[in-house]
Amino acid sequence: MKDATPPTDIGALLARTRTIAVVGLSPSPHRTSYGVSQYMKARGFRIVPVNPNTREVFGEKSYPTLTEAAKHEKIDLVNVFRRAEDVPPVMDEAIAIGAPALWMQLGIINEAAAAKGRAAGLEVVQDRCVMVEHSRLTRGATPWR
Repeated sequence: MKDATPPTDIGALLARTRTIAVVGLSPSPHRTSYGVSQYMKARGFRIVPVNPNTREVFGEKSYPTLTEAAKHEKIDLVNVFRRAEDVPPVMDEAIAIGAPALWMQLGIINEAAAAKGRAAGLEVVQDRCVMVEHSRLTRGATPWR
């Protein structure tokens, strides 16, 4: 099922986002998570890597968990690069840290986790690429940055 988040809501969400915690951010330039995060960083967003298997990405300290990252950073958006079945514990952490929004990248859909997040007051986006949406909404420009 395609996500029902209207594009205007996505635009508003991105407009108020400054810091993005990227769960599953790889330090490898060949990975999608790296390229998408690099694009967002180049457009002025602060990227906080969350990956227990790496020490840093883009010169930013990588945290082993979202909970640990939230102890050191104010997180506006949790961007998930993990399989759909891995989303529920990430959603639980996002709720626990008080994250305002969680974004599941293109191809990632977990209706139960999305419903739980929305019930807890989070904005939830599924099956969309944050880079594609940002580029589409700004036509490559950066009106918010």
